[in-house]
Amino acid sequence: MSIVLSRILMPSDYGIVAIVWIFISIANVFVTSGFSTALVQKKDANEVDFSTNFYCSVGMSFAVYAMMFFLAPLIANFYKIPELNLIIRIFSLRVPLSAFSAIQHAYVERHMLFKRYFFSTLFGTLLSGVVGILMAYKGFGVWALVTQYFTNTIVDILVLLITVPWRPRWLFSMTSAKGMISYGSKILLADLSGTFFDQLRSLIIGKIYTSSDLAYYNKGNQLPNLITTNVTASVMTVLFPAISNINDDGERVRTLTKKSTETMGYIIMPLLFGLACVSKPLVNILYTSKWEDAIPFIQLLSISSAIGLIGSISLQTIKAVGRSDIVLKLEFYKKPVYVLLLVIGAWISPLAVAVTMLTYTVYGTMVNAVQLSKVIDYPIREQVIDLGRPIVLCLIMSVVIFPITFLSINYFLMITIQVLAGIAIYLFLSILTHNEAYIAILNMVKEKRNVSKKTD
Repeated sequence: MSIVLSRILMPSDYGIVAIVWIFISIANVFVTSGFSTALVQKKDANEVDFSTNFYCSVGMSFAVYAMMFFLAPLIANFYKIPELNLIIRIFSLRVPLSAFSAIQHAYVERHMLFKRYFFSTLFGTLLSGVVGILMAYKGFGVWALVTQYFTNTIVDILVLLITVPWRPRWLFSMTSAKGMISYGSKILLADLSGTFFDQLRSLIIGKIYTSSDLAYYNKGNQLPNLITTNVTASVMTVLFPAISNINDDGERVRTLTKKSTETMGYIIMPLLFGLACVSKPLVNILYTSKWEDAIPFIQLLSISSAIGLIGSISLQTIKAVGRSDIVLKLEFYKKPVYVLLLVIGAWISPLAVAVTMLTYTVYGTMVNAVQLSKVIDYPIREQVIDLGRPIVLCLIMSVVIFPITFLSINYFLMITIQVLAGIAIYLFLSILTHNEAYIAILNMVKEKRNVSKKTD
């Protein structure tokens, strides 16, 4: 859906939505973070907790919407884009909807009902994509993207209303609210800090440069995010409640975190390094040459996402064992460095921002890893080894397949050669080095196959 829309719409349309998304993302943190995380982390969460959480989130969402409504003219004047005023006021209506959706998602995670979440995501993506594409063809421009986001959220809520048994009840407990605020407020502040500084890149690029520059940066971030969101985030969503349920057993938490790091590193690393290598033919085939300026962003941000993998696992584990205080403390260690690097990058160029963000990811990952080693006794050296193995394999693979982009051949042929050669090299090196993650995955596949045969 994104590919089709990118071929129809101009980068400037995406740039305007990216500016709006800066403020919507920050606003959403108030209603989708903290409280819902506390629900999943709490081992004995009951109906009173869910209903209390719901009323707190909805109340907060209307307050946030009112703030966005009155700030809209100021934001439009700041960027000198008059149409932002109406777009922000309409788009901000997603915030109250997100408050309801966040509790549904918390219920799904808490009870491990991910199959139902799959259907809500599937139908929402398909229907919203069709609506967005039709509107783009009819010339609605940026409003096609706004409507797509809205449709996705509404369908997600409706499907979960049908498939998930939870409904808000007339129950409220101040004791429950205080308990969740105690834990959730630290997560909220940490997520708010993370989201604000993450969106600060877009805010600065959109202000100093053009909306098209911002679109190229965001498109360069979008493709790596497709991998991290659809694979990494999916695993993280399961990992958090899984660790929360055993957070009083240190050895099991350590084992689960270690296995997740090894397996995800082995699967995700080649996808992200491979994406960086094939970005040139991929962009020209999928998005056409008008998006070629996004290629260097894709290359840099793909590597950044790969390095940041262990940092994401570290934070999920620290949250799951109940140490929200550490999650908040880490923000004070990392964000001053982030701001310094961002200012340096923005002073030079949008591409320099991507370079400095890669530098920050390395630093942030190291800081997270140090804290994880203290919380669950997972030494830094062991973490580096667990992710170092697939990184070495990926570097060798990249050295072989990246130079193919300099050949004067058809883009379809180029990407076909790169993908097939990359897969062959990675698997060959895995077998040659007796990679533990490869062997574990292979055994898992064989076990599934044997179970399937017995069932038949």
